[in-house]
Amino acid sequence: MTTTVNNSEFEFIQGLTADLSAPVLIFPTSLKTTMNIRHAIIQDNISNDNLARIISTEPVLSAQVLKLSNSAAFNSTGKVTTELRKATMRLGFAKVRNLTIAVGMKQLAAHQDVNGEISVLMEGLWSRSLRVAALSHVIAQNLTKVNPDDAMLAGLLHDVGKFYILNRAKHYQSLFTSHQALWNVVDDWHSNIGAAILENWEVSDDIRNAVQNFGNPKYEHLGALDLTDVIVAADILDAHFDDRSKRKLNWDELPTVLLHLELDAEKSEQLRESTKIELDQLLGSIS
Repeated sequence: MTTTVNNSEFEFIQGLTADLSAPVLIFPTSLKTTMNIRHAIIQDNISNDNLARIISTEPVLSAQVLKLSNSAAFNSTGKVTTELRKATMRLGFAKVRNLTIAVGMKQLAAHQDVNGEISVLMEGLWSRSLRVAALSHVIAQNLTKVNPDDAMLAGLLHDVGKFYILNRAKHYQSLFTSHQALWNVVDDWHSNIGAAILENWEVSDDIRNAVQNFGNPKYEHLGALDLTDVIVAADILDAHFDDRSKRKLNWDELPTVLLHLELDAEKSEQLRESTKIELDQLLGSIS
């Protein structure tokens, strides 16, 4: 927790506190539209026609849904479709849901009305969210019984509190003259902000729990490996795989979750290679 708070920083923190207590959180337009679409998608009785109609309200998302549905991974016949209804049928609701989140987060990260410092941080966060999402999918699919699509969604959302704070910080650009000054506030507040956002979005409890606990390498519970374990492991491994990171693993003293996954250096490299493939597919779907 930071110990020195000047008047401007205190004003910014007051704004974050007000956000937390507000009945409805204020989001950038791009992300608000994304979450409205996502909320409609999770309704049990929504038809494919209605889903296509909702997606059509967001041009960027519509284009990405069509692009992904016509990719080799989802179009084995090679027959190109230009109809959203057919495209959503090919992909399935889970893939459309995750693509919706990814497109919205990408638009949020690419906002042009922020200064250079915040823009750099946003870009770094976005890249890391994609890596953790891809790694979470691979871990869930290969090492657990956790739904891989849920794992990818949790990975995409795991830093949503940081995204929100950075977006709000654009109104206080004179306050943050360095990465560290802003990052101190982000570190102190992102967990509470993220929890409020996920509650506001009515995200499932297991995903909320995963997002709230991913930074805790000592996370433990009874029973089989769960979604939180997957995100904790993905967070640890992503840092280990990053050549610039100082968070390198000591294979003789592994965090509990990696022991439960029965990981070693060789298996982790296999995960890394599989994640590169998954990440390429994810990037291809939103580029």
